[in-house]
Amino acid sequence: MIELDAMTKLAELTEFDVMFEKIVFRLAGLWGVLTLTPLYFMLDRIGKQYPPSITHPDFYYGFVGLALAWQAAFLMIASDPIRFRPFMVAAILEKFIYVISLSALYTQGRLQGGQLAVTAPDFALGILFIAAYLKASEVPELSRWTLR
Repeated sequence: MIELDAMTKLAELTEFDVMFEKIVFRLAGLWGVLTLTPLYFMLDRIGKQYPPSITHPDFYYGFVGLALAWQAAFLMIASDPIRFRPFMVAAILEKFIYVISLSALYTQGRLQGGQLAVTAPDFALGILFIAAYLKASEVPELSRWTLR
C-alpha cells in the first residue's frame, strides 16, 4: 500500500511537473483551431493568391478537417499529459511530417516562400512537443498508475 504522505508528495509534484506540457498542448490546440477554421472559407482566395486554383477541393477540405481533428487531440493531451503521453509521439510526427513535406516541395520549386513560411509555427510546436514529451518522462513511474 502506498503511504499517504507519498501520495500527497506525488500529487503536488505531478501537478507542478505537467504544467509545461498542459500549456504547450493547450496553446497548440487553441492556436490550431483559430488558424485552421478560417481555411474553410478561403479555398478560392488561396487559389488566387497562389495559382493555379485548387482543383481538388476534396483534398483541401480533407486536410483542413484532419488538421482540426488533431487540434482536438492536442486539447485531449493537454487535459492529462501523463495519461496521453504516448500520443505525443503521434503529435510530434504530425508536426514534422507536414514541415518536411512542405520543405521538400519548396526545394523542388513547387511552393512559393509564403507557402513554406506557414510551417514555422508547426516547426516551433514540434520542438515544444519534443520538450513536453521528454519532460513528461521525468514524472515518477508511480504517477502513471495513480493519476488515472
